[in-house]
Amino acid sequence: MVDKSPNRPRTVGFVDSAQIASEISQPDPPTPVRSPFLRARDGGAQETTTVELFFDLVYVFAITQLSHLVIDSGISLSSVGHAAFLLVVVWWAWIYSTWMVNWFDPTTPPVRLIVAAVGLVSLLMSAAIPHAFDSDAVLFACAYVCMQVGRNTAAMLLLGSAEPLRPVFERLVAWSLLSAPLWIAGAFVGGPARLALWGPALVLDLIAPMVGYATPFLGRSLTSDWEVEGSHFADRFQAFVIIALGESIVITGATASADGLSTHVVVALALAFLVTGALWWLYFGEIAESSQRRIAESDDPGRLARDAYTYLHAPIVTGIIMVAVGDDLLIAGPGRALTAAGILMTVAGPAVYLAGEGLVRLRMVGRYSGKRLLAVLALGVLGIAGSGLPALALSAGVAAILVALAVAEYSPKVAAA
Repeated sequence: MVDKSPNRPRTVGFVDSAQIASEISQPDPPTPVRSPFLRARDGGAQETTTVELFFDLVYVFAITQLSHLVIDSGISLSSVGHAAFLLVVVWWAWIYSTWMVNWFDPTTPPVRLIVAAVGLVSLLMSAAIPHAFDSDAVLFACAYVCMQVGRNTAAMLLLGSAEPLRPVFERLVAWSLLSAPLWIAGAFVGGPARLALWGPALVLDLIAPMVGYATPFLGRSLTSDWEVEGSHFADRFQAFVIIALGESIVITGATASADGLSTHVVVALALAFLVTGALWWLYFGEIAESSQRRIAESDDPGRLARDAYTYLHAPIVTGIIMVAVGDDLLIAGPGRALTAAGILMTVAGPAVYLAGEGLVRLRMVGRYSGKRLLAVLALGVLGIAGSGLPALALSAGVAAILVALAVAEYSPKVAAA
């Protein structure tokens, strides 16, 4: 029988009270202290700061240096190859700084000083670009290595040992130190030996994010470890595209002013601006907005930041620089037929740009634009059929294809939104 006496003690209630008292007496585990130098991750908007915009000014100069490296050599094969190699180095230097300021708050004095120091070293590296493969190799390589190792080390020291980002930056420092001897050694040798050392050094830098900066005793990072604020990250890359497009306008305007503003030159200048404006429209009309929204809403923004922005934006910037070189040739001789190299810059530049945008779109939204693929094919046909045409006529054909693509993709509903 069950004892229903009201005077019998209820052991269940006694156990519950003891358990509650025990839980109350135990102190809560300490909450990790977040570094005061990191940006807040409270769900609010993360704006691009004036510190970042000031830093970007150095890379306006870097892009101009790369363009003139090709233009001043008459578009020789060696200058194009050197410019392509150096562009990747410049891009990688800017990329790592962009990742850093996505995590760290540039309004805090230590971070601001780091960004300023990196800007100064970037300026030295950019100044060495024209002779990076000969007389200024030591300055170029030392500036790049100091920038990569110094920035990553300084950022690591701003983080406490319990910070989740601390192991990420420890691996970054390790990989920066891994390629550093090859960069420095390559600067002190000449000829093919330099590229034989710099080539593997750049490959090490490029593959590091792919393998999660795998490091002995430290393991490897997952993209989910990279706490990226997606909207700000996308905004920074949009700013770099504007930098590259602006540099194209500067080069064509300066060339037109120096050559004299004849009727042909004025028409050529207007045509060059039309091509640049079409590239701007095609990127910011759809790609930029949809990509920014996608990365902001992603559960793994670090992976998209690595794939779509760190790697796949490089062809977009490459295409813009090629367009700048082609525009310079157009302004310098509107009525002259271009060489094979000149045709390549004029026609392949927009094609590389569109192909890069297509890859970004494919990675972000999972589909490639058929209209853009047709535009790339049309540019290829124009390049083959346009041999012997005056530069003005060839550029007019390029502009017509780009404007037609912009019109074909234009949607009143998207514009209204």
